[in-house]
Amino acid sequence: MNLILFEAAETSAPLPRADPRARHILEILRRRVGDTFDAGLVDGPLGQATLAAIAPDLLTLTFTWGAPPPPADPITLVIGLPRPQTARDILRDATTLGVAAIHFVATERSDANYAASTLWTSGEWRRHCLAGAAQAFATRLPSVASGPPLATTLAALSPATARLALDNYEASTALAACNLLGYKSAILALGPERGWGPADRAALRAHGFTLTHLGQRVLRTETAVIAALTLVRSQLGLL
Repeated sequence: MNLILFEAAETSAPLPRADPRARHILEILRRRVGDTFDAGLVDGPLGQATLAAIAPDLLTLTFTWGAPPPPADPITLVIGLPRPQTARDILRDATTLGVAAIHFVATERSDANYAASTLWTSGEWRRHCLAGAAQAFATRLPSVASGPPLATTLAALSPATARLALDNYEASTALAACNLLGYKSAILALGPERGWGPADRAALRAHGFTLTHLGQRVLRTETAVIAALTLVRSQLGLL
């Protein structure tokens, strides 16, 4: 952990010794009573935590917070619902890169069983966002939705933004060659592992998306997300 994150309600109660963060503080950071470490309030400021006391079952911490954090990058991801392990990687890495929102949507070629994964039904997905934020030494988490149809999500998106969809088959323009000059935000859409279907492409085009590609090589979905986000962030002047 580059940063230890806490929910607001956790800052007024002792931290159980069984919590992975407590083990990290004591065993990895090797903090002792009176020592400090970097902490963050989820969707709030960065600051310093002080280890005030160590009991057999609990750690007592105090906190000093700084200024509010900057907003998330104005980038929204729309992703055809992938297998759960791929979704875990995307949740972590897209949060590390600072996106504002991630929509995992049902498409023509999505496996409907993926929506019933415990990743979504148990709330596990949030843990991967927290890991991504901690890696980035940041506190902002993206808003995350899973399961709605692609068309429903597209209809609700903000109109005043660049709209780009990766497609290995019908795109004629490289993402690196797209001109985002004049745009302050972007929506980036990626299909599921099986790719977009014809109706998906029709819906994307109807909602103003330009089909683009990352070159001739076929990438894993989680790899394509990182590569595409890097290009879009660069073109929006966010690097």
